[in-house]
Amino acid sequence: MSDGNTTYVFGFHPVRQLLRHRPHAVRRLRIAAARGRRRDAIEALCQRHQVAFETVPERELRTLGGPAVHNGFVAEADAERPAAGGGDPELLVLAEDVQDPRNLGALLRVCECTGVGRVLVRDRGSTPVTAAVAKTAAGATEWLEIERVTNTANALEHLKKEGYWIYGAAGDGETVWDVDLTGKAVLVIGGEAKGLRARTRALCDRMVALPLLGRIESLNLATAASALLYEAIRQRRERPSSTR
Repeated sequence: MSDGNTTYVFGFHPVRQLLRHRPHAVRRLRIAAARGRRRDAIEALCQRHQVAFETVPERELRTLGGPAVHNGFVAEADAERPAAGGGDPELLVLAEDVQDPRNLGALLRVCECTGVGRVLVRDRGSTPVTAAVAKTAAGATEWLEIERVTNTANALEHLKKEGYWIYGAAGDGETVWDVDLTGKAVLVIGGEAKGLRARTRALCDRMVALPLLGRIESLNLATAASALLYEAIRQRRERPSSTR
């Protein structure tokens, strides 16, 4: 059920998927289910993504849902926006283990400004898309397609099957302007503490880096992502995609 700007999601499985993939879109969550594994699972997701919920009488959910089967769970969420246009569906970013809300927000702002088609964020180990993230993103969360993924390796393997090449950002990678970033590309950004996971590195087709000419050993992850993405844009405008 939807009124154009808001959609109502009914039932355990639909609400669980909403909390997994679009928790930042949830405006209000009402629960009438009795204690048990399903309620525990929903409450755990709410806690992980900092989504508040209310316990209400079952009759209130019946009033909202009409003939819809609610199973004790109803979420009110922002309706999914159609693609705003201008985003490149062949240029994606995957963020892994970004724990600081300001860093994730800054990264999302960069992705929106550089026309990234979709941003995937690893669920466990990453900050949820909270109000602090949205504020730092300066409106980017309203326009970007953001998807939470449970398993980075599975997501990357699926993208490889779709023809994407995977580029991991790491200090020991090849200088980015020596690497072909045209065509279907995914830039993978690691977390502040440890960078990319070992399994993630193993799935990358190439590692890319920026030269550091000063005395500081690293760049902020959003700053690095900005430089890498603008190099990808430059290449994509100057030459057609190749087979690498």
